[in-house]
Amino acid sequence: MNILLTSVGRRSYLVEYFKKSLSNKGNVYVANSSGITPAFKCADKSVVTPLIYEKNYIDFLKCFCKENNVNAIISLFDIDLPVLSKNKLLFEEIGVKVIVSDKKVVEICNDKWKTFEFLKKNGFEVPKSFLSVEDALEAIDRNELYYPVMVKPRWGMGSLSIYQADDEEELIVFYKKVQKSIQNSYLKYESEQCLQHSVIIQEKLKGKEYGLDVINDLEGKYKNTIIKQKYAMRSGETDCAITVESPELRRVGEQLATRLGHIANLDVDVFLVGNKPYVLEMNARFGGGYPFSHLAGVNLPEAIIEWLDGKDAPEKLFDYEVGILSHKDIKIVPIYEGNVHEL
Repeated sequence: MNILLTSVGRRSYLVEYFKKSLSNKGNVYVANSSGITPAFKCADKSVVTPLIYEKNYIDFLKCFCKENNVNAIISLFDIDLPVLSKNKLLFEEIGVKVIVSDKKVVEICNDKWKTFEFLKKNGFEVPKSFLSVEDALEAIDRNELYYPVMVKPRWGMGSLSIYQADDEEELIVFYKKVQKSIQNSYLKYESEQCLQHSVIIQEKLKGKEYGLDVINDLEGKYKNTIIKQKYAMRSGETDCAITVESPELRRVGEQLATRLGHIANLDVDVFLVGNKPYVLEMNARFGGGYPFSHLAGVNLPEAIIEWLDGKDAPEKLFDYEVGILSHKDIKIVPIYEGNVHEL
């Protein structure tokens, strides 16, 4: 069995997890739009792709899959998800399973406004959210919203262009700044859907922050929720966390899994404000917090391989040990030996 991880970036650990789970019964290939990619060093084969939104991106991936007998594709980047999701059938026609949730699920997770609407409609607590400065200011005047507030791209990831506004002047400045930064980055592609409302203003939640890995099988059936209390963040990703147990947050995970119907992993950010859980964001993919679940005993890569092989994944693959405190480390990786002008 051969697996292709797209938009792999620095996710070397996921390459290693899949390689270990395959146990020499297949290969792990990786793809990225830049050759300066750390994860290329540990894969069985790597390839530099066209940019995700270029017209030949899907055809390029299809050719690579055919030439290398790829059985499944897993994307690790939000912007990649909608492109692969809407082209699932093209890959299925050549015998390749795309392990990406359906288009509707991806849209809900990638679009923070649709996330807000979905969560509110389904009875989850959410931070107050607005698509215009005017609406936010009116809510502040009515004492329904208070400073500080968070200003961020509606379609965004990590900590790119996220600002805290402490007063009206900052709110107006940061709103315009985020609009401009969207147009000067890869965020402009998804934001083209609604440029006028491409920035979201949200209530700043004050409480303990948690990350959930909500696991469904490839048919969308719920398996488990792994709960981690976040101790530190870096560039929008969990940097330090401890696995914990919480019946309340476990219920949140199961309800999300049932109502959303994603496949494989759903990465969820939750704040516990008092004793009330607020869902902030969701990512329909392996998130930056998955390694903390893996180190605590979960093995989703192995489960995916079992499912692809037509088998039932043992329940032990979704169990985790409570009280495992982990911290990400920084490792320097040599990427290329030779003349840099050849890159």
